[in-house]
Amino acid sequence: MANETESTPKLPSREKLLLAAIKLVRERGFAATSVEDLCRAAGVTKGSFFHHFATKEELGVAATHRWGALASEMFAAIPWRDPVDPVDRVLAYLELRRSLLVGEIAEFTCFAGTLVQEAHATSDAIRRACDEIITDGARIIEADLVEAFRAYGSGDEDHATSLALHVQAVIQGALVMAKAKGTADVAIESVDHLRRYIEMLFSRNDTEIRAGVDQP
Repeated sequence: MANETESTPKLPSREKLLLAAIKLVRERGFAATSVEDLCRAAGVTKGSFFHHFATKEELGVAATHRWGALASEMFAAIPWRDPVDPVDRVLAYLELRRSLLVGEIAEFTCFAGTLVQEAHATSDAIRRACDEIITDGARIIEADLVEAFRAYGSGDEDHATSLALHVQAVIQGALVMAKAKGTADVAIESVDHLRRYIEMLFSRNDTEIRAGVDQP
């Protein structure tokens, strides 16, 4: 996902703080980001911070939901759902996720994934917010997976939810490995392995009629 740029003066102070939080937490972590750091990056006063958020934890929850909204907007704007075949749509989604693995590590890592790794045991409010956003991310392809299971006659459409979560787990794990290795290469390889797994799971014979997928 594209990195948030420095806040624009025309933005409301609350939005400036949310965008600053998304940027700084991806760069240095939640604990290492102070209220002073957030205010400095956002170009607002501490009084403004506490006008909008009672605590740093409250900001963390709000920033997580803002991150989710930004992600939803981005995925909705990119035509990865154009293919008729549901498996091709899932593969297009994975190709999109792969294409985002560029630039500095902080620019493509997941804010919610980064935050929950750090705060899951110390803030239940943040943990629950991150769970919601990460699970929503998995749901992006859940309907496509249900359709794929039906189209290819595997009879496993009840597994669509867990497979969608597995896809998200691989992507989140790939981002952790990128941080550990200091390079996006390992994350790209993980997404490539995931793509091959999906292709094998829904093995297709081009001579077959695809349970209505290719029907007008």
